[in-house]
Amino acid sequence: MKKLSIGFTLILLIALSAYALMVKTQALTHTEYLRIHIRADSNEESAQAVKYRVKDAVVDFLTPYIAECDTKSKAESMIEKRLSDIEAVADKVLCEQGFTYKSRAKISAENFPTRSYGDYTLEQGYYDALIIELGSGKGDNWWCVVYPPLCFTDTGAHYAYRSKILEIVREFFG
Repeated sequence: MKKLSIGFTLILLIALSAYALMVKTQALTHTEYLRIHIRADSNEESAQAVKYRVKDAVVDFLTPYIAECDTKSKAESMIEKRLSDIEAVADKVLCEQGFTYKSRAKISAENFPTRSYGDYTLEQGYYDALIIELGSGKGDNWWCVVYPPLCFTDTGAHYAYRSKILEIVREFFG
């Protein structure tokens, strides 16, 4: 009977420890994401189409810089220093496509819905994000994750990105 009680207690302690570690790991990783949010001027077809062209240009511009960042704070600092460059990239696309409105880029905390990226799901909540508004910014939007780079790939340069946080979480949970 003693062995059964000791065994049950040990199993309970292990389970509680694993749960506490899981909760701590999830809470830690939640604050380590930097998202990107591009808002179109309107829901007109042309405004939605240019939003994706801007997205492609901004992702192409940021990809080599993001590849050098190994923490969210470094990625955020890098982007903060290049906000005017990001606006210039977006504005160039807008101008080339015949739009007269401009873009505005900033970093701020925003509420995002639950979203899955491949095998990984980010829960609904507030995340720091690079916000790019095109014109009025009142149209449908596109969002993804800048850091760790879940959406940033460059097949032309053959960049291979790995998220250390994602690797740790996947390794921990099998």
